Amino acid sequence: MTRTMQVALATAALALLPQLVQAQESEKSMAVKGGIQMKGWMGKVDAKEAKAGLTVDSAKFVGMGPGMHATTGPAITYWNPEMKGKGDYVVKATFSEREYMGLNNHPHPYGIVMAGNDMGTDSESYLYCAAYGNGNFIVRGMGPAPFQMNGPRGGMNDAVHKAEAKGKPVTQEIALQVKGDKVSCIINGTEVASYSKAELVAAGKLKSTDGVVGFRMGHNTDAHIAGFSIGKP
Repeated sequence: MTRTMQVALATAALALLPQLVQAQESEKSMAVKGGIQMKGWMGKVDAKEAKAGLTVDSAKFVGMGPGMHATTGPAITYWNPEMKGKGDYVVKATFSEREYMGLNNHPHPYGIVMAGNDMGTDSESYLYCAAYGNGNFIVRGMGPAPFQMNGPRGGMNDAVHKAEAKGKPVTQEIALQVKGDKVSCIINGTEVASYSKAELVAAGKLKSTDGVVGFRMGHNTDAHIAGFSIGKP
Protein backbone atom coordinates (compact mmCIF):
# COMPACT_ATOMS: atom_id res chain seq x y z
CA MET A 1 0.00 0.00 0.00
CA THR A 2 1.40 3.41 -0.95
CA ARG A 3 1.92 6.19 1.53
CA THR A 4 -0.69 8.31 -0.28
CA MET A 5 -3.30 5.56 -0.01
CA GLN A 6 -2.57 5.04 3.71
CA VAL A 7 -3.04 8.74 4.38
CA ALA A 8 -6.29 8.75 2.37
CA LEU A 9 -7.69 5.80 4.28
CA ALA A 10 -6.75 7.29 7.63
CA THR A 11 -8.36 10.61 6.67
CA ALA A 12 -11.54 8.82 5.61
CA ALA A 13 -11.69 6.91 8.89
CA LEU A 14 -11.29 10.12 10.89
CA ALA A 15 -14.03 11.74 8.84
CA LEU A 16 -16.42 8.94 9.76
CA LEU A 17 -15.69 9.12 13.50
CA PRO A 18 -17.81 12.21 14.22
CA GLN A 19 -20.72 10.58 12.35
CA LEU A 20 -20.37 7.44 14.49
CA VAL A 21 -20.22 9.44 17.71
CA GLN A 22 -23.24 11.47 16.63
CA ALA A 23 -25.18 8.28 15.86
CA GLN A 24 -24.37 6.88 19.28
CA GLU A 25 -25.38 10.07 21.06
CA SER A 26 -28.61 10.45 19.07
CA GLU A 27 -29.91 6.97 19.86
CA LYS A 28 -32.49 7.40 22.59
CA SER A 29 -33.04 4.89 25.39
CA MET A 30 -36.36 3.16 25.00
CA ALA A 31 -38.54 2.20 27.96
CA VAL A 32 -39.06 -1.51 28.70
CA LYS A 33 -41.80 -2.66 31.08
CA GLY A 34 -40.95 -5.06 33.85
CA GLY A 35 -38.70 -3.50 36.46
CA ILE A 36 -36.64 -5.58 38.89
CA GLN A 37 -38.21 -8.99 39.47
CA MET A 38 -35.23 -10.60 41.23
CA LYS A 39 -35.55 -10.76 45.03
CA GLY A 40 -32.76 -8.99 46.88
CA TRP A 41 -31.51 -7.06 43.85
CA MET A 42 -31.43 -3.29 43.41
CA GLY A 43 -30.67 -0.96 40.53
CA LYS A 44 -29.98 2.59 39.50
CA VAL A 45 -30.11 4.25 36.10
CA ASP A 46 -27.47 6.73 34.96
CA ALA A 47 -28.04 10.41 35.79
CA LYS A 48 -28.78 11.43 32.21
CA GLU A 49 -31.35 8.64 31.94
CA ALA A 50 -33.04 9.85 35.12
CA LYS A 51 -33.16 13.39 33.72
CA ALA A 52 -35.01 11.96 30.72
CA GLY A 53 -37.62 10.51 33.05
CA LEU A 54 -36.43 6.89 32.96
CA THR A 55 -36.19 4.73 36.10
CA VAL A 56 -35.34 1.15 37.08
CA ASP A 57 -38.91 0.32 36.06
CA SER A 58 -37.97 1.34 32.49
CA ALA A 59 -35.83 -1.81 32.22
CA LYS A 60 -36.62 -5.48 32.83
CA PHE A 61 -34.58 -7.76 35.08
CA VAL A 62 -35.95 -11.24 35.69
CA GLY A 63 -34.94 -14.77 36.60
CA MET A 64 -34.74 -17.06 33.60
CA GLY A 65 -33.78 -20.72 33.78
CA PRO A 66 -30.70 -21.17 35.97
CA GLY A 67 -29.68 -17.56 35.45
CA MET A 68 -31.01 -14.03 34.98
CA HIS A 69 -32.04 -11.90 32.03
CA ALA A 70 -31.81 -8.14 31.58
CA THR A 71 -33.44 -6.04 28.88
CA THR A 72 -32.90 -2.28 28.78
CA GLY A 73 -34.12 0.51 28.52
CA PRO A 74 -31.84 3.00 30.16
CA ALA A 75 -28.19 2.32 30.97
CA ILE A 76 -28.40 0.74 34.39
CA THR A 77 -26.34 -0.82 37.17
CA TYR A 78 -27.71 -3.77 39.17
CA TRP A 79 -26.33 -5.09 42.46
CA ASN A 80 -27.22 -7.35 45.33
CA PRO A 81 -26.32 -5.74 48.70
CA GLU A 82 -25.88 -9.21 50.23
CA MET A 83 -23.13 -10.09 47.76
CA LYS A 84 -19.88 -8.41 48.78
CA GLY A 85 -16.23 -8.88 47.92
CA LYS A 86 -13.46 -8.34 50.46
CA GLY A 87 -9.70 -8.78 50.21
CA ASP A 88 -8.80 -11.10 47.34
CA TYR A 89 -11.84 -12.17 45.32
CA VAL A 90 -13.19 -12.70 41.82
CA VAL A 91 -16.70 -12.02 40.56
CA LYS A 92 -17.78 -13.37 37.19
CA ALA A 93 -20.67 -14.23 34.90
CA THR A 94 -21.35 -15.28 31.31
CA PHE A 95 -23.33 -12.80 29.21
CA SER A 96 -25.13 -14.01 26.09
CA GLU A 97 -26.69 -11.77 23.46
CA ARG A 98 -29.12 -13.93 21.54
CA GLU A 99 -29.31 -11.26 18.85
CA TYR A 100 -26.30 -8.98 18.61
CA MET A 101 -27.50 -5.35 18.31
CA GLY A 102 -31.07 -6.62 18.41
CA LEU A 103 -32.28 -3.47 20.19
CA ASN A 104 -29.83 -0.88 18.90
CA ASN A 105 -28.03 0.47 15.85
CA HIS A 106 -24.49 0.07 17.20
CA PRO A 107 -22.70 -2.17 19.75
CA HIS A 108 -23.59 -1.65 23.40
CA PRO A 109 -21.72 -3.01 26.46
CA TYR A 110 -22.58 -5.29 29.37
CA GLY A 111 -20.35 -6.53 32.16
CA ILE A 112 -19.35 -7.04 35.78
CA VAL A 113 -19.48 -4.53 38.64
CA MET A 114 -17.33 -4.69 41.78
CA ALA A 115 -16.16 -2.52 44.70
CA GLY A 116 -19.58 -0.93 45.13
CA ASN A 117 -19.93 1.48 48.04
CA ASP A 118 -22.80 3.85 48.91
CA MET A 119 -24.73 2.29 46.06
CA GLY A 120 -27.90 4.02 44.99
CA THR A 121 -26.82 7.34 46.51
CA ASP A 122 -25.29 10.49 45.03
CA SER A 123 -21.88 9.48 46.45
CA GLU A 124 -21.77 5.91 45.08
CA SER A 125 -18.53 4.42 43.78
CA TYR A 126 -17.87 1.25 41.81
CA LEU A 127 -15.80 -0.23 39.00
CA TYR A 128 -17.00 -2.20 36.00
CA CYS A 129 -15.53 -4.08 33.07
CA ALA A 130 -17.83 -4.54 30.10
CA ALA A 131 -17.57 -6.12 26.66
CA TYR A 132 -19.11 -5.34 23.29
CA GLY A 133 -20.03 -7.92 20.68
CA ASN A 134 -17.58 -6.33 18.22
CA GLY A 135 -14.38 -7.19 20.13
CA ASN A 136 -14.15 -3.98 22.14
CA PHE A 137 -14.15 -3.63 25.94
CA ILE A 138 -14.22 -0.81 28.48
CA VAL A 139 -13.10 -0.43 32.10
CA ARG A 140 -14.94 2.40 33.80
CA GLY A 141 -16.49 3.41 37.07
CA MET A 142 -18.31 5.95 39.20
CA GLY A 143 -16.61 7.92 41.92
CA PRO A 144 -19.32 9.41 42.06
CA ALA A 145 -18.76 11.11 38.69
CA PRO A 146 -17.98 8.76 35.78
CA PHE A 147 -14.31 7.89 35.23
CA GLN A 148 -12.54 5.94 32.49
CA MET A 149 -9.59 3.59 32.90
CA ASN A 150 -8.92 2.64 29.27
CA GLY A 151 -9.98 5.73 27.37
CA PRO A 152 -13.30 7.15 26.14
CA ARG A 153 -13.82 4.39 23.55
CA GLY A 154 -12.12 1.50 25.35
CA GLY A 155 -9.90 -0.90 23.44
CA MET A 156 -10.01 -3.93 21.20
CA ASN A 157 -8.71 -7.31 22.30
CA ASP A 158 -8.67 -10.64 20.46
CA ALA A 159 -10.05 -12.36 23.57
CA VAL A 160 -13.34 -10.49 23.27
CA HIS A 161 -15.72 -12.48 21.10
CA LYS A 162 -17.17 -10.93 17.96
CA ALA A 163 -20.63 -11.66 16.61
CA GLU A 164 -20.73 -12.89 13.02
CA ALA A 165 -23.25 -10.22 12.12
CA LYS A 166 -26.13 -8.16 13.45
CA GLY A 167 -28.79 -10.49 14.82
CA LYS A 168 -26.33 -13.34 15.43
CA PRO A 169 -25.55 -14.68 18.93
CA VAL A 170 -22.42 -13.78 20.86
CA THR A 171 -21.28 -14.80 24.36
CA GLN A 172 -18.70 -13.28 26.72
CA GLU A 173 -17.41 -14.62 30.05
CA ILE A 174 -16.43 -11.55 32.06
CA ALA A 175 -14.69 -11.37 35.44
CA LEU A 176 -13.19 -8.75 37.73
CA GLN A 177 -10.53 -9.99 40.12
CA VAL A 178 -8.71 -8.50 43.10
CA LYS A 179 -5.51 -10.32 43.95
CA GLY A 180 -2.86 -8.69 46.08
CA ASP A 181 -2.26 -5.19 44.77
CA LYS A 182 -3.70 -5.93 41.32
CA VAL A 183 -7.23 -5.56 39.96
CA SER A 184 -7.78 -7.40 36.68
CA CYS A 185 -10.46 -7.50 34.03
CA ILE A 186 -10.59 -11.01 32.56
CA ILE A 187 -12.64 -11.73 29.44
CA ASN A 188 -13.05 -15.25 28.10
CA GLY A 189 -10.15 -16.42 30.24
CA THR A 190 -7.71 -13.71 29.19
CA GLU A 191 -6.58 -10.76 31.29
CA VAL A 192 -7.33 -7.81 29.03
CA ALA A 193 -6.51 -5.03 31.52
CA SER A 194 -5.06 -4.64 35.01
CA TYR A 195 -4.48 -1.80 37.44
CA SER A 196 -2.83 -1.32 40.80
CA LYS A 197 -5.04 -0.50 43.77
CA ALA A 198 -3.38 2.91 43.94
CA GLU A 199 -4.64 3.69 40.44
CA LEU A 200 -8.20 2.86 41.43
CA VAL A 201 -8.58 3.81 45.09
CA ALA A 202 -8.07 7.54 44.74
CA ALA A 203 -9.91 10.84 44.75
CA GLY A 204 -12.75 10.77 42.24
CA LYS A 205 -12.55 6.99 41.87
CA LEU A 206 -13.10 4.09 44.27
CA LYS A 207 -13.44 4.34 48.03
CA SER A 208 -12.11 0.77 48.33
CA THR A 209 -11.75 -2.38 46.26
CA ASP A 210 -14.01 -4.03 48.87
CA GLY A 211 -17.72 -3.68 48.28
CA VAL A 212 -20.87 -5.04 46.71
CA VAL A 213 -20.86 -6.72 43.31
CA GLY A 214 -23.30 -6.85 40.44
CA PHE A 215 -23.40 -6.09 36.76
CA ARG A 216 -23.80 -3.27 34.30
CA MET A 217 -26.00 -3.03 31.20
CA GLY A 218 -25.73 -0.40 28.48
CA HIS A 219 -28.92 1.17 27.18
CA ASN A 220 -31.11 -0.69 24.67
CA THR A 221 -29.40 -4.00 25.36
CA ASP A 222 -30.71 -7.54 25.84
CA ALA A 223 -28.60 -10.29 27.43
CA HIS A 224 -28.86 -13.47 29.48
CA ILE A 225 -26.59 -13.70 32.54
CA ALA A 226 -25.51 -17.16 33.68
CA GLY A 227 -23.14 -18.38 36.37
CA PHE A 228 -23.02 -15.12 38.30
CA SER A 229 -20.80 -15.84 41.30
CA ILE A 230 -18.24 -14.47 43.71
CA GLY A 231 -15.36 -16.47 45.19
CA LYS A 232 -11.62 -16.61 45.69
CA PRO A 233 -9.17 -16.13 42.80
